[in-house]
Amino acid sequence: MNTERSREPVKIPSQLPILPLRDMVVYPFIIAPLSIARKSSIRAVDRALADNRMVLLVTQRERDEDNPGKDGLYAVGTVAVIMRMLKLPDERIRVLVQGVCRARLKEVDSAGNYMLATLEPLTEPVPEKSTQPECEALMRTVKKALEKGVNLGKNLPSEVQVIANNLEEPGRLADLVASNL
Repeated sequence: MNTERSREPVKIPSQLPILPLRDMVVYPFIIAPLSIARKSSIRAVDRALADNRMVLLVTQRERDEDNPGKDGLYAVGTVAVIMRMLKLPDERIRVLVQGVCRARLKEVDSAGNYMLATLEPLTEPVPEKSTQPECEALMRTVKKALEKGVNLGKNLPSEVQVIANNLEEPGRLADLVASNL
């Protein structure tokens, strides 16, 4: 992976279609497959594909809620790019998304055919120079614990360990570990 390319700032629009997620969180830089059956979510994907391929992935508070409003969604989600889309015969769709950055949900417009978010992109905090040695020690500890998990055969692919060993940013390491737990 070209690290210089991944550090280029991506232009995030102030409004994006929302894809509410049940029992799932997609983190920045993580690639995840999603199965979508809700008509409003399918329309949101269609809108994103027609525009800039970006959606806001927000986890629902209640798994069984079919039409969550703003109060039924968590306040922070992940802006994601739709990499691939496949229409299935039963009218569902499968999409492959990659998280770009975290974003705070400011407003939700559900008057149309899909939910539209007004959002505020969030920046990752950078550790201060004075706490850098402590941060590096904590990252080494996390990487060792992850390696133990991989060696115990705990449904963690060995590639996760390789990726973790090459990460130098604490936030990215935390997201990688959290998405694989």
